[in-house]
Amino acid sequence: MPRTPPRGPDGSPVGHVVLVLHTHLPWVLGHGRWPHGEDWLLEAAAECYLPILRVLDRIASEGGSPRITVGLTPVLCEMLASPRFKEDLIAYIDSRQELAERDREAFEAIGNRDAARLAASWSAFYGDARRDFVERYDRDLLGAFRRLQEGGHLEVITSAATHGYLPLLGSDAAVDAQIAAGVSGYRRHFGKAPRGIWLPECAYRPEGRWSRPAGPARAWNRPGLEDVLALHGLRYFFVDTHLVSGGTPLGTYGDRFEEPEPPTTRPGTGVSPNEAHTLVTRGKKRVAVLARDPKSSVQVWSADYGYPGDGAYLEFHRKKGQGGLRYWRVTSRALALDDKLPYDPKAAEERARAHAEHFVGTVRETLRAHRQSTGRPGVVVAPFDTELFGHWWFEGPRWLEAVLRGLRAEVTTASEHLLRSPPTSVIRLPEGSWGQGGHHWVWLNPDTMWVWDLVYRSEDALAEILRETRRPRGTVLRILKQLARELLLLESSDWPFLITTVSARDYAEARVKLHAAAFDRLLSLLKAATAGALAPGDEAWLAEVEARDAAFPDIDPDWWAGTT
Repeated sequence: MPRTPPRGPDGSPVGHVVLVLHTHLPWVLGHGRWPHGEDWLLEAAAECYLPILRVLDRIASEGGSPRITVGLTPVLCEMLASPRFKEDLIAYIDSRQELAERDREAFEAIGNRDAARLAASWSAFYGDARRDFVERYDRDLLGAFRRLQEGGHLEVITSAATHGYLPLLGSDAAVDAQIAAGVSGYRRHFGKAPRGIWLPECAYRPEGRWSRPAGPARAWNRPGLEDVLALHGLRYFFVDTHLVSGGTPLGTYGDRFEEPEPPTTRPGTGVSPNEAHTLVTRGKKRVAVLARDPKSSVQVWSADYGYPGDGAYLEFHRKKGQGGLRYWRVTSRALALDDKLPYDPKAAEERARAHAEHFVGTVRETLRAHRQSTGRPGVVVAPFDTELFGHWWFEGPRWLEAVLRGLRAEVTTASEHLLRSPPTSVIRLPEGSWGQGGHHWVWLNPDTMWVWDLVYRSEDALAEILRETRRPRGTVLRILKQLARELLLLESSDWPFLITTVSARDYAEARVKLHAAAFDRLLSLLKAATAGALAPGDEAWLAEVEARDAAFPDIDPDWWAGTT
């Protein structure tokens, strides 16, 4: 791997690399286990979060500094902090290690030594995960990220409360509450204010006239998202390439859609995605925007030639039995699962190193070309979903470590880059996202329109209640807070995404209906509580819902008062 980074005439690096890991899962505690539900979180913790923390800690312990930017969504932080998660993760890891031991014994019984060695490696993998979680991190993953941030090794950024798709939320107050909850939760978990935010799905909306796409027509002039961010003290956010420089949207997870919306090519702007830019708010504040670098991102995300599809890597989809462990390699994407060949860890390790070297070279060439053409240092923003590394792409953490070591002179956090290379250009952004087609289709289409009907109806109902309720106390305040929680959970962008991709459609539809029904029952309880005490059955149900959907203990109805 190249050890000497290219330098400018003054000896400084020709630019910076901002590696961003966007870490998010919807609220799944108390909502099923397998195949859809809490196991999503437990798998991600064991296979992604713990291995990545191990990589970051290893680099820091050796005197280096990973300088990575990590987005942790507020709803994920609430789950990671939950006592239920901490107990369930240990039980989950133990069950996976026991499964690996049973596989090892079964393979040994039939004389398949190679497979037995793979099973033993799975047992060791989960043994390491348990030891790290219990002993190294004291069952506190958030604390591990917080310590790395306090040590100057990474920057943690926030997001909207439940990853609500902000451009489509039905009121300014709903957008404001999603951001307010995100900032409040960040302060509670990390002891300081966040500087940056990951807009859910990188979805941006500028100032302008807007009408809801579902339900009764209602048009008004909405503020740009930068106005909301600035009012909450946030200084920067990320968008997809095409919103800054034009061109054809890259799209993400394009292979998951049977009939994706065709991308709309935007006219070129002449503005580079390899520099940070500024948006000016109505209050004359400045918010920076960083765009995804297309050349480096496609090396990972492309379904056709991205690194994770290499034939040597562990095949994600073929497992030994239902919900079992994986013992086969990708081999070829064209092959049926039954034709996959056995996994070879050494070959996969070699490919991870080679792919890391290729990525480092690609990034440096992009920075060199930008410096030569502009005379200014540039930036390569490489944002990825954290759950890719270790879960979908088992070798991802090893690749990430090699990349961080290879780019140690160039990699920096988003805030550090903006401090070293402050934006000099002021731009306007069009509306769009990093979804397939570059706009809102993944979340807004004929199959999801009913979801938005329920979201808008619930947002309107909460707004009306807040106008009518003065100084709520006791049970009334409890119900009002739970109404707000159910609305935030209902607004999650995950539900329309999963409906559109069909991967967990039944689960997503059930969750939408469940949160909408809980919201409606809470409305009726609020009327009863205002008139007097709740019936015993209603009191028991309220306590049950509070325990099941316990996110955001500091939830404040004033978040919906609106500041924009």
